[in-house]
Amino acid sequence: MIPTIALESPLGPDLSLLMQRHTADMHADTPPESIHMMDASQLAGAGIWFFVMREEGEPIGMGAFKRIDDSHAEIKSMHVLAEMRGRGLSRRMLEHLVDAARAEGFTRLSLETGVQPTFVAARALYANAGFVECPPFEGYVEDPNSVFMTRSLL
Repeated sequence: MIPTIALESPLGPDLSLLMQRHTADMHADTPPESIHMMDASQLAGAGIWFFVMREEGEPIGMGAFKRIDDSHAEIKSMHVLAEMRGRGLSRRMLEHLVDAARAEGFTRLSLETGVQPTFVAARALYANAGFVECPPFEGYVEDPNSVFMTRSLL
């Protein structure tokens, strides 16, 4: 079965495993002051589009983007359950986020990710999708534990 991706509330009762795993991954080897993730209640805020990937009704991945301004958005909380990885699902979610941000009228999409070994695959995924390193944006500051990336949606 091909997984579906749909706009949902991050407060859905069946999303706790995804949220827990994402939180655990973010805290695994990143110093607390360098963790920029949003919790479910923050992801439910205005100006955030939150998507859930489901397979046979079960949530297996998530991703969001947050409005920075009329033309610029930031990817937040992209995660696919570890046992589901290796199937191209992260690439599908990223493509969905790019397409959805473009459909909302954004012309630039940026992100912050980690430098630790656990983020190597994520950085490669973003680079393969056309994201390039950039300076910190919208409230971020230089951080030796962060990599900032961006791409045009034009």
